[in-house]
Amino acid sequence: MTFKAALLHFAVILIAALAGPRFAAAEPLQLVGFGDSLMAGYQLPQEDALPAQLQRQLVAQGHEVVITNAGVSGDTTSGGLSRVDWSVPDGTDGVILELGANDALRGIAPEQTEKNLEQIIIRLKERNIPIFFVGMLAPPNMGDDYARTFNAIYPRLAERYDLPLYPFVLDGVITERSLLLDDGMHPNTEGLKLMAERMLPLAGTWVAGIRGQSN
Repeated sequence: MTFKAALLHFAVILIAALAGPRFAAAEPLQLVGFGDSLMAGYQLPQEDALPAQLQRQLVAQGHEVVITNAGVSGDTTSGGLSRVDWSVPDGTDGVILELGANDALRGIAPEQTEKNLEQIIIRLKERNIPIFFVGMLAPPNMGDDYARTFNAIYPRLAERYDLPLYPFVLDGVITERSLLLDDGMHPNTEGLKLMAERMLPLAGTWVAGIRGQSN
């Protein structure tokens, strides 16, 4: 090897060594699943809850993420608003926002639910935290008028604040008895796995967008 070739070879090795740390595997995105019992994993171990299920599926697709479970069973949008500042710590790269089911079950005025959700969204946006918005539909027993008003909340807020929207958290699950716990309302482990699978395409696009903005 000539002196010039050897020098070039050494330079390439040196550049690679110096650049290595910069191009090492990216740190996992720190996400928070913020919601009610559907997020918390009601009566199930944490490894079966929605954040853990979705994290595994995102990682399997090549997304480096950690999803912290900040779901609280029984939480309404009012409860979520009261705790969002301390439940979502500094350094959070994104929030999966799923609330409203308990509002509908309790017959809370949809106008109040919308105000609460909007305030949660505003607080997260003020902190520059991206949001993956997960919608809910009113149960049939609440009547057509209530359902029409309630169901419009999520697409309206998603459009107003330019949020990716997964329209119905229980899509494909709530009508399948085998995917529910004995109470007929909460998903079991298989139900939560299906929920994560159905969210995965949109969630993966959202995560990739966050990663792209951070690079």
